[in-house]
Amino acid sequence: MNSPLIDSLGLRFGANGLPYEVPLHPQLVHLTLGLFIIAIFFDIAGAIFPIERPIFKFLGIPAIRSGLFDVGWYNLLGAAVVTFFTVAFGFFELMLANPPINQKSDWGLNASWTMLLHGLGGVLLLGIIVAMTVWRGLQRYYWLKNASRQVQWFYLLVGISIMGLLYLHGTLGGQLGSEFGVHITAAKLLQEGANPNLLPK
Repeated sequence: MNSPLIDSLGLRFGANGLPYEVPLHPQLVHLTLGLFIIAIFFDIAGAIFPIERPIFKFLGIPAIRSGLFDVGWYNLLGAAVVTFFTVAFGFFELMLANPPINQKSDWGLNASWTMLLHGLGGVLLLGIIVAMTVWRGLQRYYWLKNASRQVQWFYLLVGISIMGLLYLHGTLGGQLGSEFGVHITAAKLLQEGANPNLLPK
């Protein structure tokens, strides 16, 4: 996109069509993924701690149940905060995208539909992660405050389901980069059989 509005910002665009060298949205996406997945897995570890306790003891790992839940909570809190920036940079980079119009992804979608679904999915996932954080906070500080298990089983089940959504959503984003070459000029050059080392600096 090269609208007068974008031009009026006076930004200098590099080889990938962005005012910075490396797309920031994919970096933030992986941070969101990592924080969320660690949060759910540590909460699962805390929930089944009575089963794991002999294993930790055998391995000499001084794990305590509340520590596992602390890791789960603070990683989820971090995921909620980071995802606001992930979505913001995602929309900024989508706004500057100039994808091919006569090409389809492995899922049979053109670039416009892929971008639309990826954008809407990002907002939806942001809302879900924030809702999960509120839900987790209520469990931690109110509902299960004095319980040894700090999370509900249904919460963990929903968390695992959201990981599936994150996988599907991430695949759409990956298709934008690898198949449509959105902000990855090297991918376009490789598809055209050109040498990616010819990428202008």
